[in-house]
Amino acid sequence: MFSEIPAARPQTPLLDSINSPEELRDLDPALLPELARQLRAFLLYSVGQTGGHFGAGLGMVELTLALHFVYDTPRDNLIWDVGHQCYPHKVLTGRREQMATIRQAGGLAPFPKIDESPYDAFGTGHSSTSISAALGMALAHKLKGEPNRTAAIIGDGAMTGGMAFEALNHAAHTGADLLVILNDNDMSISPNEGGLAAYLAKNLRGRTEASTTAALFEALEFHYTGALDGHDLQRLLPTLQRLRQAPGPQFLHLITTKGKGFAPAEQDPVGYHAITKLPAPDEKARTEPAGIAYSKIFGNWLCDQAAADSRLVGITPAMCEGSGMVEFAARFRPRYFDVAIAEQHAITLAAGLACRGCKPVVAIYSTFLQRGYDQLIHDVALQKLDVLFAIDRAGLVGEDGPTHHGAFDLSFLSCIPELLIMTPADEAETRRLLSTGYRYSGPACVRYPRGKGPGAEVDNDLDPVAIGRARLLREGRQAALLNFGSLLGEARQVADALDLTLVDMRFVKPLDEALLQELAATHDLLVTLEEGSIRGGAGAGVAQYLQSAQLSTPCLNLGLPDRFISHGKVPALLAEQGLDAKGIQAQLQPRLEALRAFKP
Repeated sequence: MFSEIPAARPQTPLLDSINSPEELRDLDPALLPELARQLRAFLLYSVGQTGGHFGAGLGMVELTLALHFVYDTPRDNLIWDVGHQCYPHKVLTGRREQMATIRQAGGLAPFPKIDESPYDAFGTGHSSTSISAALGMALAHKLKGEPNRTAAIIGDGAMTGGMAFEALNHAAHTGADLLVILNDNDMSISPNEGGLAAYLAKNLRGRTEASTTAALFEALEFHYTGALDGHDLQRLLPTLQRLRQAPGPQFLHLITTKGKGFAPAEQDPVGYHAITKLPAPDEKARTEPAGIAYSKIFGNWLCDQAAADSRLVGITPAMCEGSGMVEFAARFRPRYFDVAIAEQHAITLAAGLACRGCKPVVAIYSTFLQRGYDQLIHDVALQKLDVLFAIDRAGLVGEDGPTHHGAFDLSFLSCIPELLIMTPADEAETRRLLSTGYRYSGPACVRYPRGKGPGAEVDNDLDPVAIGRARLLREGRQAALLNFGSLLGEARQVADALDLTLVDMRFVKPLDEALLQELAATHDLLVTLEEGSIRGGAGAGVAQYLQSAQLSTPCLNLGLPDRFISHGKVPALLAEQGLDAKGIQAQLQPRLEALRAFKP
């Protein structure tokens, strides 16, 4: 048992000799417990150096070793659900010395990535996808007459996602040779919520043999094995060897400990789900931004609004801490609903609550809102129901990369009728626009970024702003810079440097059409700026309005390009896309000079 994260790289001679699963499979099985100890020590050190997902990988060390020892990877397919648990897998598949680059620009991805390694059979950053993907692979092998085997490794938190049960339901009818491994550690990021979690905790955890309590999975026509200690290599190896050869759908239930082998993580699995890197001995303390975290702004507003209005209910799909809802959950427990990893259900649950006089607020990350798109259209917007969506992690999120960037929300939201869409530029505007969306009679969205704001002073009132009204912040010449959301600081620098008119648009839908008409009549160029996809986003809406209103003023749209953006620090990623002040100015200056040259 480790009690501290090592500051120096530990001695791991056995681990250092393993550069591929093929080399692992040449080992004497008696050496695997020592290899597990060294792998755990290396993980503690490497994640301490880089930061990243922590507890899940520590809990998967023995299982990862056993799987690569028994399965003929990469010819056999291992699908790691969510991907938080994949660090041991990366170490054992030839990427040990690259672990110092994980989550950094140009380095290893924090999740399995199909083009990073042949051992990463499927990219997994979102939850509950592994069984569907693994079943598809198993069926492909069956159709082609190939002997390859497939296993999906899914955490109990991911089992709360409906997609996992859709795949389980389908698998039995196919007869595919598929192994589903339930990594049951009673945790996702937070403690699991819901009936399934309670069922596992009450009926299965701690059992050593299959019994009538396995009826849930047997009813789905899976052959159930478990529950076994997921850290016991002496039992894991023969069990996996048997299941690899067994025909048809197989289900292996393992009991593991999140953060296994590191005492602080075992005692606090929520706090050690992920960690920041340890500072170097000579590294100066980094100055934190002066602002308040947007999730904190939302959490404070939610409590204040709930105290003022008993109709308010708060909903989260397993993101209580990340969304800033901890205080609300404690103070207003009867009105707090954590639905587990079930975004579709979260949105339609909100629709049902709204139908009967409640005022639901759905706190959801931009990247996870994608998973409930049909419900947003069909169950909420089509029926004009009174639901507020507080969309966190909009724009670029940094080291978690393209699976978690909130790049597409403005594009997929803008086309939905009856939807109010708002993009606050700072902490104060976030609170005001949340109040505006709450007062609005119908579906409303407020999207804001990860991390801290620029330090705007926040009032404690619940006053709304006029719907569809932008803020004119600076009057300049020739061009008007129209900002949507979090890039206002960069926009202000450019406007000052080039003497441009600056507008904080606030509303993507409805647009401030009166102001757009005025600006189009008095400026040679309108420039839109957003931290979202340039295709179909806020800027595209401005250009479409100008065309429909037969206004001939040119419109330049600046935003995220039409490609997936990798992981790295947010400021560096923005600079790469030309969305820092320097990059924005570089894109504008030639256009302004050309306009001046041709102006009579």
